[in-house]
Amino acid sequence: MNAFVLGMRLLWGSGRRARARFLLMALGSALGVACLAAALTIPTIIAANDARVTNRAVSSGANKNAVYQEFLDPYGSQPLRRIFIGRKGTGPLPVPPGIKALPRAGEAIVSPKLGEILASNPRAAGLVPGRVVGTIAPEGLSGPDDLYAYIGTSPDELSAAAPLGHFGATSTQHELLDPSTLDILRFTLGCIVLLPLVIFLSVCARLSGESRARRLAALRLVGLSVRDTLRVNAGESVVAAFVGAVVGLIGYLGINEVMAWVGLPGLRWYPADGRPNGTTIAVCLLGCPALAWVVGQFSARRAAQSPISVRRTGERKPPKKYGALLLIPGLGITSGYCLLSAVGRNPSGGSAGAVLVPGAVLMTGAGLVLGLAPITAWLSRRLAGMSQSLPLSLAMRRTEVDPGSALRVVTGLVLLVFGASLTQGVLIELDQVSRRTAPVQEYSLPMAELSAQQRTQMAALRGVRAHGLTTESWVSTLEGNVPRVQAIVATCAQLAAFTETTRGCVDNKVLRIKNPTFPFDDDARPGSSFPFLLDNGRKLTVPVPQEAVTARTYDPSELSDPSLLIPPTLLPPGTQLADASFVLVSASDPTTIRSVLDGIGAIAPTASVEPVGIVIDSLAQLTVIRSLLVVGMVLGLVIGVAAFVVSVADRAMERRGQVTALVLLGARAGTLRVVQVVQVVLPLVVGLGAAIVTGWLAESSYLITGGGDVHWDWDGLPLLFACALGVVLTAALASVPMVRRHIDPEHIRRD
Repeated sequence: MNAFVLGMRLLWGSGRRARARFLLMALGSALGVACLAAALTIPTIIAANDARVTNRAVSSGANKNAVYQEFLDPYGSQPLRRIFIGRKGTGPLPVPPGIKALPRAGEAIVSPKLGEILASNPRAAGLVPGRVVGTIAPEGLSGPDDLYAYIGTSPDELSAAAPLGHFGATSTQHELLDPSTLDILRFTLGCIVLLPLVIFLSVCARLSGESRARRLAALRLVGLSVRDTLRVNAGESVVAAFVGAVVGLIGYLGINEVMAWVGLPGLRWYPADGRPNGTTIAVCLLGCPALAWVVGQFSARRAAQSPISVRRTGERKPPKKYGALLLIPGLGITSGYCLLSAVGRNPSGGSAGAVLVPGAVLMTGAGLVLGLAPITAWLSRRLAGMSQSLPLSLAMRRTEVDPGSALRVVTGLVLLVFGASLTQGVLIELDQVSRRTAPVQEYSLPMAELSAQQRTQMAALRGVRAHGLTTESWVSTLEGNVPRVQAIVATCAQLAAFTETTRGCVDNKVLRIKNPTFPFDDDARPGSSFPFLLDNGRKLTVPVPQEAVTARTYDPSELSDPSLLIPPTLLPPGTQLADASFVLVSASDPTTIRSVLDGIGAIAPTASVEPVGIVIDSLAQLTVIRSLLVVGMVLGLVIGVAAFVVSVADRAMERRGQVTALVLLGARAGTLRVVQVVQVVLPLVVGLGAAIVTGWLAESSYLITGGGDVHWDWDGLPLLFACALGVVLTAALASVPMVRRHIDPEHIRRD
């Protein structure tokens, strides 16, 4: 305790510079803890969402008083769930969380977001038949943007009704993210947020390391024991880290309130969901000071054990090279998977890749951090020996003597680029899993639910390439094996937009469709005729011609089954086919799909939309994952930039004595600035180059073992190179103002 009190008295009695250093350490720790709390709270938000959804899950049972039927439909790009309740008796009924009683026939209870949609869009009233008598409270919703409704109706109107049992399930239902995806998200966030965060907090705990080491060495020389010397240093670091942790938690609470109100694309949460739980608070308030204590013990050990060498700047030991050995197994595993894929073998599948690839990513990241110092020292020694330039020689000799300072400056940014490569791979893999692999996406809607104006508006939506009609020939009876054919009403250009290839198409002419990927339709023989029912009750008889168009369709597709191509000009003016489906086609990237679905929902909110080949829940999951990974990248960027700024500013302050000596020896301002820039740029170029190469190998090995069609992310490399170049240029420009030529000669040490 006496050593701790001594450390605090020395801190406050050492002038404004020491107090400024303490404040900078505390603010840096506050920023780091705020980012840590945000990263640790993301799983809490997801768990709170899943818990409420599970508590409201409806199950069938032996209840004779009511039946229910659940509907899941897309409203635009959002999932809409409706629970229809049909009462059959007067007995008690279970009540889901968030409402006081189930609605009766003709009544409805909706979520606040759905209530806003019904109030602002009268055409959406068909989604919720009946009078809205209440809203669902937050405990019955997944989040503020949840589209959910309980609708009372007659039991006879429910085609697939089941007896209403109870609300709530023992296992998780309708997860926001499925467990395997959540594990991938946690691992990725750990790589792009938590690893740089540990580096940043370590940097904050070692601010003004040289000055503090000299001060501690002085205490040791006047008689303070080794243990007490370490306690003096640890006390200052721990207090600064604890103050920063408290400030960071308070700051995060304010940010959470704002972000809960603003939300993320695909994800909004209640403020209570994002408030840190006991475990998160304990990790922030205890983990950050504990890390500061460990770093303080390590950084002060040389000053406590060998104070003479510290005070008189004894020769420093070269950095250890053992940490760089982690790159060997890490790169060996990732390169091995890449080599297997390059020679034509597919190593995907099995449990080995699920263990080896994450382990290789961790070893590679750790090897980058621990190997940067010895590699930079070796390269600096070689360049200094070959260089004939004074600024380059000064910069390289300084980097050779103190490569650890370079490690603190650039490690955060290096890990950020490495994590960005891995994030690109995760997004590509999830994108392959969550949607169809075809380059086009189809949307099928019943013609009976659309007006002519709505069809025209949908065909003109941004992103829609073409439209067409699919229908089936009319039969007078369902008894017996009556021949039937399916047809598509479209022009040749519209057919080409839906298919992979077309050959032999002629406009304004009925043609048979031959699909090489599907068996021939025996009913569609040339010479036979089939009637198609029109909306005015009449029938359009279409003969099967001898001429055919060859069309290779994607899988799945609404156009895989049709055997006839009917030109739109064959339909009588003012009529349409009855019982047909209106089909749209667009590009298959998630942004376009969401845009088209949102447009369809705005034009015809009550129409049943089937996005062919995808599940609306998967699309919503992909949106959430993208948002969370973007948040992780932003946090990683903040941490990396903060670590760089703090380290560069700290190095400039620490080296004022050396700069003063060079000024008195006649060094020019330009020379000093070049030295400063080179000292920052060299380790940054080395680290970013290694991060791009190793990150791309890690990303490729992840894609290869994932089993998807994409194994090599060539499109992502230019983006990484551009980001790395921007980081280097920004760091070089930011380093120039850190050198001040006019410095007080008192900064020169006089021992």
